[in-house]
Amino acid sequence: MNAEQVARGLGWLSIGLGAVELAAPGKLTRFLGVQDQSTLVRAYGLREVLAGVGILAQPSAVAFWVWSRVAGDVLDLGTLGLAQPENPNGRKRTANTLAALTAITVVDVLCARALSHPEPPSVKDRLLRRGTADARPRD
Repeated sequence: MNAEQVARGLGWLSIGLGAVELAAPGKLTRFLGVQDQSTLVRAYGLREVLAGVGILAQPSAVAFWVWSRVAGDVLDLGTLGLAQPENPNGRKRTANTLAALTAITVVDVLCARALSHPEPPSVKDRLLRRGTADARPRD
């Protein structure tokens, strides 16, 4: 699986998650056991959908859109980190969500880096080029 394929999967994930945040923000906050912030959750959902559509619709700018997911992940982690669940189940769900979000952030960062920085030449390729350059007469 290459970075472009991972990015496509992340695009679909963004659209799905964003749709849930747009359609049912109250249920999502109740599930997490945190204070209802429907407007904020909807705004985050819109951000997710835009990132997902950008990833899928603009292949030439896919790195930009995956980096936008990373920025969104940081915002999500900060917001969720400030959440104060009202009950023990909410605390557990929030902690589990933070763990999952952290894992997704790692995937987003690795994918964005791979898309932003083409793969460096292998050691073999570098050595072969060096040998070719050294074999030419110098001026």
